[in-house]
Amino acid sequence: MSIVKIKDKTFKTSISEQEIKEQIKRVAAQISSDMEGKNPLLLGVLNGSFIFAADLMRAITIPCEISFVKLASYQGTISTGKVHEVLGINEDLTNRHVIIVEDIVDTGRTMKQMVESLGTRNPASIHICTLFVKPDKLEEDLNIDYSCFSIPNDFIVGYGLDYDQQGRNLPEIYSLVE
Repeated sequence: MSIVKIKDKTFKTSISEQEIKEQIKRVAAQISSDMEGKNPLLLGVLNGSFIFAADLMRAITIPCEISFVKLASYQGTISTGKVHEVLGINEDLTNRHVIIVEDIVDTGRTMKQMVESLGTRNPASIHICTLFVKPDKLEEDLNIDYSCFSIPNDFIVGYGLDYDQQGRNLPEIYSLVE
């Protein structure tokens, strides 16, 4: 186990790069099977999902497309509870099978708002794919179709997830040490 210091906080390894890759491969195989013949649109939520979205797309074995949306709801380690769309979606979603690719679902408020917003654009279907879900923190009733890991309510960094914009480049997941 390794320890990293990011700004004023200390983090320890909690999930290895190998474990992450194995789970992404599993989820990509499921998506490839479920979406066979549908050419899904992966909709990555920036900034946190960019590494996950890239690795997921490379592991999917069927034709698919990708786009990104940028939402903001965090300041430091705390969710503000308000979701702001910073960079919108330009694609026509009519009759498309959309898979929202998120780094982490904790309260579910961001996902609920996003699913409701996308639903107004007439997609054939909307699915949620997340690298991490925190079931103990979930406040919204969501159908999370694809999830790599269920984790406790720890603050984590690495593999695209950040603490105050730092630590995204770490290849493993690190949990905050109190």
